[in-house]
Amino acid sequence: MLGAPLGYVAAVAGVLLALGLVLAAFDLWHSLRLWRAAPLRIERSLPGAFSLGVPTVLTLALVNEGAQPWRVAVFDELDAHFSFDGLPQSVTVPAGSRAVLRYTATATQRGVAQFGATQLCWRTRLGCFEVRQTLGEPRRLRVYPNFAALARYAWLSGDRRLAQIGIKTYAQRGLGTDFRQLADYKTGDSLRHIDWKATQRQRRPIVREFQDDRDQCVLFLLDCGRRMRADEGAQAQRANSHFDEALNALMLLSYVALKEGDEVGAMTFGCPPEERRDFAPRKGTATLNALMNRLHDIQPGATHSDYLLAAQELLLTQKRRALVIVLTNFRDEDATELRPAIKLLRRKHLVLVASLRERVLGRIASQPLAQPRDAVDVAAAHLFDQSRRDAFARVVGNDPLSVDVEPADLAVALVNRYHAVKRAGLL
Repeated sequence: MLGAPLGYVAAVAGVLLALGLVLAAFDLWHSLRLWRAAPLRIERSLPGAFSLGVPTVLTLALVNEGAQPWRVAVFDELDAHFSFDGLPQSVTVPAGSRAVLRYTATATQRGVAQFGATQLCWRTRLGCFEVRQTLGEPRRLRVYPNFAALARYAWLSGDRRLAQIGIKTYAQRGLGTDFRQLADYKTGDSLRHIDWKATQRQRRPIVREFQDDRDQCVLFLLDCGRRMRADEGAQAQRANSHFDEALNALMLLSYVALKEGDEVGAMTFGCPPEERRDFAPRKGTATLNALMNRLHDIQPGATHSDYLLAAQELLLTQKRRALVIVLTNFRDEDATELRPAIKLLRRKHLVLVASLRERVLGRIASQPLAQPRDAVDVAAAHLFDQSRRDAFARVVGNDPLSVDVEPADLAVALVNRYHAVKRAGLL
């Protein structure tokens, strides 16, 4: 008695299944036909380059030139070294219209960034299938160091407010040794700068104005070895790595030196020979961009830095006397290697050693003694820091130019030292 009803149910189920498969196949065929007839078109707006750590708003425009609206989910393929906010997004693109999406992307590493195509996901008209489409073309973009410090310096220097960022000196009237121009005497001008012949001709006091010596050379010796891989970003949110701070300082001082009429060059060491970068000293407004294009994608490696070899190679290529700035992360065990390198460089050049000190040392040394264990940590931090300072003093000797500072303070310290060199005429 049950066989007939069960067979009937099975037959009906088979028919329904077949109809469902046919309907699903028709749904997929019809939806793909509509898409191929008038697919969505993507217009992606990307900047010419990114700055490290700076959030950038990117725009995606979906253009629908067909007669059917489309409901799509959108995801942009960003480089792995980008963080983002605002993806994926879902949007309906009306027929014969366009929809604009925006999201924020932030570069977390310098270098060359690879942007892939834009991924779309949409459901067929009856909702039987989910279809994924790829639109647009991959692009390669550069990620440069953050130019915020440079822009702020340029703005404050125009308003004579450099003291706000710790810059202690500024070019003043009548200083330097290079003749600049003749000008009327003003109260406070040195009498020894009076030009008596011009005074006699003009029948009023005329003085000579001077400017700092120009056409001098600033050469950076950038350590790319394992010491420069230190990164305290995990302890200090939004903080740059030590190497990034060194590049920021290099960029700011290059801008200042070029504005002063000097030439700027750079050489890396502590990396494999095939990854080494050299930039011959040059002047001009285009020099800063050329220098950054040369150095923007370099990363510190895991090799040991040979200070003496770097000094020997610099002496072979740089014949003219220069202010050589050694950017490194000094440890007390490096003293036996760094000291002879500095001594060799000082035979011909003015040398400034700029070393980066970990922020965490200061935090541990100044933490409150809440528990007995804290006293051990504080004492160890003071002992390590003191031994490091003593070793650094032995390496640089009585040199007042060299600095040992936390990474965030390096840029201002270098600019101040550069101004001191110019004022004293040490080059």
